[in-house]
Amino acid sequence: MSDAFALMNVIGLLAFAIVGSLKGAEADLDLFGVVVLGVLTALGGGTVRDTLVGQVPLALRATTDVLVVLLGVGLALVVIRSFGDLRDHPIVLIPDAVGLAAFAATGASVGYEAGLTPFGIVVLAALTAVGGGSLCDLLLVRVPVVLREGFYATPAVIGGVAFWIAVSIGISIGLATIGCAGLVLALRLLALRRGWGLPTV
Repeated sequence: MSDAFALMNVIGLLAFAIVGSLKGAEADLDLFGVVVLGVLTALGGGTVRDTLVGQVPLALRATTDVLVVLLGVGLALVVIRSFGDLRDHPIVLIPDAVGLAAFAATGASVGYEAGLTPFGIVVLAALTAVGGGSLCDLLLVRVPVVLREGFYATPAVIGGVAFWIAVSIGISIGLATIGCAGLVLALRLLALRRGWGLPTV
């Protein structure tokens, strides 16, 4: 994997470990529950990604991934002790957007290197981005945010398409990965700022 993939993977793991842990704290879980949600949120999407392309999940092959996740959980515990109600607080929403962007980029990169079709690349980008968070929400008995917020998975889908276009016109995988992450992050932050959403039925 490229250096860009490694960077995005670390960023995604750290961000989603923080997000999952904070969600656990919001739900009044004990310490074990908070740690479990942090780990699951961080590793869930990547595990789905790797399984779909027939690989042993990266988290089971690289000790670094687990250490990064535990660092994220530790940071979240510090934040939990320092703040009160974290629901919809920027300290939750911004890492969530960062994790979404980073994992959309890693999903697209893995899909491309695995020889998937353009559709497969986009699907892997979206599943990697929302997989861990969706598992976290299901454990908390919530409708996953991807099904409640119309402009949550959409940036990941757009990022996957942009990645495929970029590599198709000769841009390196590394630059395409970083560009994908930047686009997804920008779209998600704009959606949060401006209240974008898709029409409801």
